[in-house]
Amino acid sequence: MANRFRSLKTSPEIIRLAVMMYVRFPLSLRSVEVLLHERGIDVSHENVRFWWNRFGPSFASEIKKKRAQQLRAWPGRHWHLDEMFVGIRGEQHYLRRAVDQEGEVLDAYVTKKRDRKAALKSLRKVLKRLDPPGDIVTDRLRSYGAALRELGLADAQVTGRWMNNRVENSHQPLRRRERVMQRFRQLRSLKKLAAVHSSVQNHFNQERHLYRRANFKALRTAALNEWHQLGAA
Repeated sequence: MANRFRSLKTSPEIIRLAVMMYVRFPLSLRSVEVLLHERGIDVSHENVRFWWNRFGPSFASEIKKKRAQQLRAWPGRHWHLDEMFVGIRGEQHYLRRAVDQEGEVLDAYVTKKRDRKAALKSLRKVLKRLDPPGDIVTDRLRSYGAALRELGLADAQVTGRWMNNRVENSHQPLRRRERVMQRFRQLRSLKKLAAVHSSVQNHFNQERHLYRRANFKALRTAALNEWHQLGAA
């Protein structure tokens, strides 16, 4: 990581903090600038934009690799598949997302259509990293059934009313981010933010309702310490 930060005057700690604040919370670039100023750190919102664009994808990639190893160690998990509508300059796009039963975002993929080909491509993307789950919960969109049959996973598909609420609720953080940004303006920006945002949300999602306060605080501290070490190797 020393080589990655070598050409910059700002310390890695400040860069990590700025990237975390912008991606983890529904804040604008100027809001991050103000919050850093209150902490005695004088940077412009353009610095935050540069850091997020340069380091956000690499931070997310490191997190994703570690999470994939952990997920492989937990067989028999359930997947929930769904897509959210995203408008970009008057054109409709679909952000397809796969999450597990704990709300862990497994992958996010942007398509222009909702057909079998788009569903198949997004499923293959997830299956490259992870083993097939025990159950795959979807809505009644026919493209999912067609794609799963082609992959030989038709028996794993489960549909039913309210069964896919897990993934529906997981759209909310990204929707809040969309409102702060006053909608996405470029497809490339949506793809990048969706990938980085999901990885960072996974990293700091500690399922606090499942643990005692002391355990939750320990897990939260461990996640923050891991974030501070991103890219150090």
